[in-house]
Amino acid sequence: MDTNRETTSIEPQTQLVESFRKHLAQTSDSPLGLEIVRAEGVWLYDATGKKYLDAISGICVNNLGHRHPEVLAAISRQLDRYIHTMVYGEFVLKPQVELAERLAAILPDTLSVSYFVNSGSEAVEGAMKLARRFTGRKQIISFNNCYHGSTLGALSLSSSSELRSGFNPLLEDVIHLPFNDIGSLRQITSQCACVIVEPIQGEAGVIQATPEFLDALRERCTSSGVLLMFDEVQTGFGRTGKLFAFEHYGVVPDVLVLGKAMASGLPLAAFISSQEIMSCLRDPPLGHITTFGGNPVACAAAIAVLNVMSRPGFLDHVNEMGALLREKLRHDAIREVRGRGLMMAIELESEQLLQQVFRRLLDDGVVADWFLFASESLRVCPPLVISDEVVTELCKTLLASLH
Repeated sequence: MDTNRETTSIEPQTQLVESFRKHLAQTSDSPLGLEIVRAEGVWLYDATGKKYLDAISGICVNNLGHRHPEVLAAISRQLDRYIHTMVYGEFVLKPQVELAERLAAILPDTLSVSYFVNSGSEAVEGAMKLARRFTGRKQIISFNNCYHGSTLGALSLSSSSELRSGFNPLLEDVIHLPFNDIGSLRQITSQCACVIVEPIQGEAGVIQATPEFLDALRERCTSSGVLLMFDEVQTGFGRTGKLFAFEHYGVVPDVLVLGKAMASGLPLAAFISSQEIMSCLRDPPLGHITTFGGNPVACAAAIAVLNVMSRPGFLDHVNEMGALLREKLRHDAIREVRGRGLMMAIELESEQLLQQVFRRLLDDGVVADWFLFASESLRVCPPLVISDEVVTELCKTLLASLH
C-alpha cells in the first residue's frame, strides 16, 4: 500500500492554502490541495478557472454528479421546513420515514428496517454492535484487503498492518480470511457473531467476489447462525449498474451497510436489517444513538437520488458507459481493466507509471486516483450521469497520458 502523495501534490501557495495547512488537521504530509471554488455536473473548477473532469465522483459519492437539479430542489424544499429537530429516533420526521419506506420497497423483505447515521464508518460500527447484541457472540470475521472505515472498530476489520500499526491494540476476536477462498470459510463457526464482506472489494482495486464464493459464504453463515453483512458503501446506489451490487449475485445479506452516494454529497449512511434483528437495539434503551443521523435535509436528498435512479434507462446508461470505457481503454501499458458498471480499476505496468499518469491527467484536467491496496491501479469511477462524449474524451486523455 502506498498512500504517499508527496510527488503529486499540486497545491499553489495562496493564503487560503496556507490556512488550510495550518488550521485543518491533515490526513497526509502532502494533500492534493486543489482549491475548488465551484462544481457542476461532472466538472470541478479551481480558483484559477481551470476545469477538471471528476473521474472519481468524490470517491463514489457524487453518483448523480455535482449539484443535480432535482437533489437541489429537494434540499431547498426541506430547508424551508426544518433542518434538525431532535436526536435520531425520537420525533416522527417525514423525510426519514419516507426514505426508510422507499428502501424497504426496493430491498428484499428481510431488509426492511433502516437505522440512519452519518458515514459509512459509523454504519459499520452500528452493524458490528447489532451483530454482537443479537447473537451474544464477540468474534467478527472480515477479509484480506477489505476496507470498512477508519474508526477504531471499523479499522479492526482491516488486515492492513500499515493502517493498523499506529492504533493498536484494536478490537480483539477479529479474524481475517483470504477473499474468494471457499476453503477458508470453514473457520466460520458458532463462535462468530458476523462476517462482513464487500461484494466488490473497493480499495483492493475493484476485485469482484465470485458467485461461488458468496453462495458458499451465505450457506456457511446460515448453518452457523452467523449474521452475513454486505458493505456496499462504495458499490451502492447504482455504481455497479444495479442499485446494489448484491443484486448481481442473488445472495441476500442479513445486514446491508450503505453510505457515500446515498444523499448526493450530504452526510448520510445506513445499516439495514430485519425487524427481528434490529429490535435488539432497544435493549438496553438508548444503547445505540446518534444526534445527526438521518438528518432530514440529507434524507430528502436521498429520496431525490432514488427518484432519479429508479427511472427507466438510468441503470442501462450506467452499464453502457462502463462498456464504452472498457472498449476504448486498450493499450500495451494497460494490463487489465476490472470492474462493473462505472466502478473501475485500470491496472498499469507499474506504480511508477501510475504516478506519472496521475500527474499528467491532472495537468490535462482529469481528477483520478488510485487504491489503498492496489497502487498500480488507477481508480476511474465517474458520475453515473456522464455522457458518451465525455467518456470518449476521458479515454482519449487517459490513453494519451500513457505515452
